[in-house]
Amino acid sequence: MEIKTVGIVGAGLMGAGIAQVCASAGLTVRLYDISESAVQAGITRIDTSLERLAAKQKISAQERAAVLERIQRAAALDDLGECDFLIEAATENLAIKQGILQSLDAVARPDSLIATNTSSVSITKLAASLAQPARLVGMHFFNPVPVMGLVEVIRGIQTSDAAFAATLALAQRIGKTAVGVRNAPGFVVNRILVPMINEAIFVLQEGLASAEDIDAGMKLGANHPIGPLALADLIGLDTLLAVMDVFYHDFNDSKYRPALLLREMVDAGRLGRKSGQGFYAY
Repeated sequence: MEIKTVGIVGAGLMGAGIAQVCASAGLTVRLYDISESAVQAGITRIDTSLERLAAKQKISAQERAAVLERIQRAAALDDLGECDFLIEAATENLAIKQGILQSLDAVARPDSLIATNTSSVSITKLAASLAQPARLVGMHFFNPVPVMGLVEVIRGIQTSDAAFAATLALAQRIGKTAVGVRNAPGFVVNRILVPMINEAIFVLQEGLASAEDIDAGMKLGANHPIGPLALADLIGLDTLLAVMDVFYHDFNDSKYRPALLLREMVDAGRLGRKSGQGFYAY
């Protein structure tokens, strides 16, 4: 099927970024959130991002205006019913995602496809709650969406070959490199990345080195562009803890146990950049 319109549920950091890259690729986007103010905040975020690109002369003023014109506000989920492709980009919570996806499944055309932007929730489990589970695909974007080139396209056990192929093609169309992944906790990137960050927190917890030295070691010794503890602050320590808890529960393997210091930081409200304090002060 030809995809011309994309409906997005969630106008936060990820949803706004997805809307921007879709509209920049020439697709019509309908953006929905639980309140008009949330949608407006998302569009403002997109406009700011485009303004930075225009200031760097990466896009023209006319291109910036055209991208914004292709993003439409949706007042209700029903307004997404005629979209060719629907993307749920809500918070990383199974129950919330299930509720949204069930609503989308009910209003979408029978031939439309539905994707969930998730970094850890099971695609198979989410699909099981839908009347048409074969059309659900995982589409894991990375933050910040307009900058990061990767999308993990995840197939649950029910996902049809046609839905999987169409999602791979859509990712390519919006300028991303797609990697196909079978459903499993953490998929590929987070399965490797998050335990590595957790291990860096163990190293800090054990007093083997300072946060600055741990990060310098991984940047200079492993050629990482950012140290694991600074990356933890960027991602959000609460998000990391949630992912590690999923790994620990689903794999039933002690190697995925969250570092005690990670849990302590979250309990203290030191979540990283979003709270102004994590392993570093912001």
